[in-house]
Amino acid sequence: MKEPSRKIVVMTGASGGIGKALALRFSEEGVSLHLIGRNRGSLELLGVPPSPPSSSMHYYQSDLTKDKDLIALEETLKTNLDHIDVLIHCAGALILGRMENSLVNDLDEQYRINVRAPYALTKALLPLMKSSKGQIVFINSSIWQQARAGISQYASTKYALKAIADSVRDEVNADGIRVLSVYLGRTATPMQEVVHNKEGLSYHPEYLIQPDDVATIVFNILTLPRTSEVTDIHIRPMKKAPVGR
Repeated sequence: MKEPSRKIVVMTGASGGIGKALALRFSEEGVSLHLIGRNRGSLELLGVPPSPPSSSMHYYQSDLTKDKDLIALEETLKTNLDHIDVLIHCAGALILGRMENSLVNDLDEQYRINVRAPYALTKALLPLMKSSKGQIVFINSSIWQQARAGISQYASTKYALKAIADSVRDEVNADGIRVLSVYLGRTATPMQEVVHNKEGLSYHPEYLIQPDDVATIVFNILTLPRTSEVTDIHIRPMKKAPVGR
């Protein structure tokens, strides 16, 4: 059933970390949230309950690496919604490994989640954003600025995501659509805990960017007057974590 009367927010990667923080922040605003993730159970845990009650949450279980899931998701959203005010790409995958030891299949998986899925969803949903002069957010990584050893696959996908955001912005600004890229340093998420463990580092989340801070910053940018556009924002941890192995 279409919902023309409320702000509609569509977000991938909504079940944990930054996506979860963003979903909870938007749930305070009386919007219709359409949340996408691999694990429906984790998504449904977010709705306990929306505040204010005028907010609503809708859940879509989808594996963005699979074409059949991606196509089904696109068709469902286009059927259920008559417009989209905010589209946030928060889903991501990170696999570490030096090139000589890495698997090409790992690169393919990261490409599908980090690049192909946001490209395909944006392309499919742009018609729903033109009438509402919507906004698109790409959650990216600071790694694109300085790729280092052991992370070439992930870094290459983030370079590509930046190119997509920059190009689509140039295409849709004339339609009144704003496009924001958010380049994050290390953030206190389950993914980052895995990275620390693989790097043999002690995990100190209190020294990292907090997901709630990211949610607050992104939300505030999206509510700025339409007389300006924030195109790129870089966020890094304020404190330096102690070195430990």
